[in-house]
Amino acid sequence: MSLRIGDLAPDFTAVTTHGTLAFHQWLGDSWGLLFSHHKDFTPVCTTELGSLAQRQAEFDKRGVKLIGLSIDELDDHFRWLADIAEITGRGVAYPIIADEDGSIAERYEMVPGSAVLNCQGGRSQTARCLYLIGPDKRIKAEVAYPQSTGRDFDEVLRMIDSIQLAEQHPIATPAEWEPGGEVVIAPWLTDELAREQFPDGWREIAPYIRVIPQPPAKRKKKPEVA
Repeated sequence: MSLRIGDLAPDFTAVTTHGTLAFHQWLGDSWGLLFSHHKDFTPVCTTELGSLAQRQAEFDKRGVKLIGLSIDELDDHFRWLADIAEITGRGVAYPIIADEDGSIAERYEMVPGSAVLNCQGGRSQTARCLYLIGPDKRIKAEVAYPQSTGRDFDEVLRMIDSIQLAEQHPIATPAEWEPGGEVVIAPWLTDELAREQFPDGWREIAPYIRVIPQPPAKRKKKPEVA
């Protein structure tokens, strides 16, 4: 059955570059970003892991733990991490899962339908999948890219800001929203309830589009490094 936003994120125990981790236990009360890369020692994946390492503090501010995954072996991960540090100038401080049998990738549906076979044992490579998981262990967002397209992690941070803000206030963020910009009151909130939530009122563009300044966000504590 397909994983959907709102579903419980499957738990698992895995061997990683930080030792053996039980996923839900490792998350604790933090948010989590589980992402896959299709193979070690590939150019786009190298830039992605380096980009995430560069932005580690931004995810920490949002209380989001990072954890990567591919079906490569643990020794390959360690050798590749040395390359990433040398090439990008950033050491990777978050764990990378060695999902050698592909079982976690299968549970999270990270293998594309027309799976490309790699040259090592004929195993299917993972696509560039990403799951944002909340402290309640529920999936808050899922994004998939083909193997040829690197991800924009500034957009991932923007998405996290929007989702975390909407978890704290009955609002939604419009197209092209940036942190600090105006937001809209959730359409399910009646005017009466909206006045209780937002006593300063709103700007009405249409009866179902009520615009207010962004309410303050509550930042999560920095997650413990595992």
